[in-house]
Amino acid sequence: MSMKGNKKETRKTVPVFFAADENYMPFLAVALTSMKAKLSKEYLYQIHVLYTGKLCKNAKTVKEMETENFRIHFVDISEKIDAITHLIHCRDYYTSAIYYRLFIPELFPQYEKAIYLDCDTVVLRDIAELYEIDIKDNFIGAVADQAVAAIAPFREYTKYALGIESEKYFNSGVIVMNLEQMRAIRFYDVFSKILGSYDFIVAPDQDCLNLICKDKVYYLEATWNTMPTSAIADEGNLKLVHYNLSMKPWHYDNVLYQNYFWDFAKQTPFYDAIVAKRAAFTAEDAKRDEEEGERLIALAQAEADSPCNYLCSQEKKRKNQAQETENEGGRYGFIEGFTRKTSGIKAD
Repeated sequence: MSMKGNKKETRKTVPVFFAADENYMPFLAVALTSMKAKLSKEYLYQIHVLYTGKLCKNAKTVKEMETENFRIHFVDISEKIDAITHLIHCRDYYTSAIYYRLFIPELFPQYEKAIYLDCDTVVLRDIAELYEIDIKDNFIGAVADQAVAAIAPFREYTKYALGIESEKYFNSGVIVMNLEQMRAIRFYDVFSKILGSYDFIVAPDQDCLNLICKDKVYYLEATWNTMPTSAIADEGNLKLVHYNLSMKPWHYDNVLYQNYFWDFAKQTPFYDAIVAKRAAFTAEDAKRDEEEGERLIALAQAEADSPCNYLCSQEKKRKNQAQETENEGGRYGFIEGFTRKTSGIKAD
């Protein structure tokens, strides 16, 4: 336990992780402002912001959002990312930040459990409520991905390329992590083996997480990760809004649930900067988003139909074996024995 003067800290700690660089600090500030609005005095909230590169005045402004029971820590993981740069695959607008969360179990042995949130979220309930959900011995607590469920090629992709039904494929932007169980399976080593042998070209980190955690997922109530895809019947029951993919209020007008984002944005020192970003987003930018969305859907369909996708690779491997055995990697022995890297793989 930590000490404050001569007084022991007796409140329960709620660890919450984000990944952000200097440019994304304004949106992190919105997420943190929303979280602060629902804090309980019964908890100590430890916010860890994973980053690489250089932090400047934006990070300093975010740090000033600290309160007595809401602490903000910046954690430089540049060395960790540099060590796997030759392995990771990033598609289009994704950056290496999508991989930061894989280091959490190893870097924070003091925690048995933690929450990871993408920065494009607003929290409408005490985040401790999410932390206190008992996910049992599962690796992950998460919500089935609503964007995947809404689009047929994505549904086919998860089923025919990954072997996961769409209603079981979770979104990795809002997760409760059972760090104790992840360390028990040497999660980082497992993830690294996948990165070294196979590139998932639709949703790189999320696909890996879904495969590692398959059958070890506690499915949370959907209101803990509501996306602006369709309105829910009882908006008063919203717990967390996730402006996933291109559905950003700071790019577009009339995004579903955008009022929550702007209400909290107005309470941050970054409001004018965020408004300026909205004004600077052009019709050409919107067209690029549209084209990227179309490419992603086409890529998902191409992967679903490909005889070289992950699931087909596994089925071919099994046919060549007299019986399925487990190597030293335990239940993750499926990682060994094949390789597919992405040079030249594109959707039509």
